[in-house]
Amino acid sequence: MADQGDPLARIADALERLAPPPPAPAAWLDHPAYVWDGRSARGVARLDAPSLDLLHGIDQQKEVVAANVARLAAGHAAHDMLLWGSRGMGKSALTRASVLAAQNADPASIALVQVAPDALPTLAHLFTLLGGVARHFLVFIDDLGFEDGDLSGPRALRSWLEGGVEARPANVRLAVTSNRRAIVGRSLGEQDDPINPRDVVDDKLALADRFGLSVGFHACSQDDFLAIISGYAQTLGLDFEPHDALEWSKRRGSRSGRIAWHYVQELAGRAGRRV
Repeated sequence: MADQGDPLARIADALERLAPPPPAPAAWLDHPAYVWDGRSARGVARLDAPSLDLLHGIDQQKEVVAANVARLAAGHAAHDMLLWGSRGMGKSALTRASVLAAQNADPASIALVQVAPDALPTLAHLFTLLGGVARHFLVFIDDLGFEDGDLSGPRALRSWLEGGVEARPANVRLAVTSNRRAIVGRSLGEQDDPINPRDVVDDKLALADRFGLSVGFHACSQDDFLAIISGYAQTLGLDFEPHDALEWSKRRGSRSGRIAWHYVQELAGRAGRRV
């Protein structure tokens, strides 16, 4: 411990508190998933994801996304993915489930790294770290959106996806979920911009165009909603009445895969079971 009577020692101690030592390197081979906070990664002991067999009503999307993740895990050419569309239709669950399926085939092949949207400025550093690891990674940004007028965030992400001076690591791909097809918001005011309004719109749409896969998730009809519940119920051995399921959705004010799963959890609870 430094001599607290020495002014220089007190200054040195204060500087250490203001600038703590860098965090220990993450054990990138030890966990199925990680959470990146912009400065360091925290390992997650268990990837919380459903089985692909439990995801119903999104069969086409499931086939495309799971196949792309499997290619990445195998070291083959794979796309960055934009999963966009209606809330609660399984965008995030499908991303996690696809990684879990690849890990079931080979646990060491791939890991999921979830990044908070506010940590986007540190993506370049994260990719540099991952590029030196003998493992494949799907970097996951859930529910991404940018504030109106924010052009720096979309441009930075667009540069990494394609066109940056630094080559992307071959073992890393990006998966983004968003409620908007273009990720960034659009308004009628853009059409009234006196200085080339077409450029404003094109600049925003260009970000979504950089993803090799753009997969849409759409609001489900009443029949789709019941079909999703039926698939869950058959898999889990639960009985349900369609009118009761529809009444549940009316009380919730919407129909989606998420609401269907909540209803299935209710059925399991009534039956005294866990899911």
